[in-house]
Amino acid sequence: MIHEAIARYLHRQHQTVLSPKAVLFDMDGVLYDSMRFHARSWYETATRHQLIATPELFYLYEGRTGDSTINELYQKTFQRDATEEEKRSIYEEKAILFNRYNDGKAMPGAADVLKAAKNSGLQTLVVTGSGQHSLIDKLEQTYPGYFKREKMVTAFDVKFGKPHPEPYLMGLEKAGVQANEAFVVENAPMGVQAGVAAGIFTIAVNTGPLDNQVLLDAGADLLYPNMTALAEDWEKIIRAAKGV
Repeated sequence: MIHEAIARYLHRQHQTVLSPKAVLFDMDGVLYDSMRFHARSWYETATRHQLIATPELFYLYEGRTGDSTINELYQKTFQRDATEEEKRSIYEEKAILFNRYNDGKAMPGAADVLKAAKNSGLQTLVVTGSGQHSLIDKLEQTYPGYFKREKMVTAFDVKFGKPHPEPYLMGLEKAGVQANEAFVVENAPMGVQAGVAAGIFTIAVNTGPLDNQVLLDAGADLLYPNMTALAEDWEKIIRAAKGV
């Protein structure tokens, strides 16, 4: 399965080799078990402002910047963009709720994937649509030695959020590698779309409530049910990339 996925990727990208030197990790739902709190906070805030939404919608929107998410809700409800003041105040409300609800728990298995990546000699970087300082600032405490702030890509760094490829293209630039020299690890369809659009081999982990097919339809090269399963297969992926 892994060899076939790599062969499909190389054919699609017109590449001859997959030579990983870096792994670009999404944060929420990949490194932290935090998406349930984001979805709850977004849904409660949206409902308070009479914006059309469901809790599941925010798993589909995951990866967008806060401004982009709010714009989507306003377009869906009022057929117009949100004003700058609406975006500012609504995101502030959502952030307050998220910080109240979030327990800051690491995603089970994430530390094992990071350790395996490091043992494989790969750089580890974060590429997130999040602007939540509470988690971004906590990364070093949760995963000491794996992430450098100057190499992170967050909502504060990009003009276009996921599913636009800009965040992952910026991640490649910060890592100093080409598209065929990296992996993306994502849990969200828009994040998967962004990784694929950037030309990177994209591994999806379905840590939320979405159907597997949603992530496959977004273009995931490989799909795992959780980070622990990815950690268990890591050496196989590296060997397959080397053609072993």
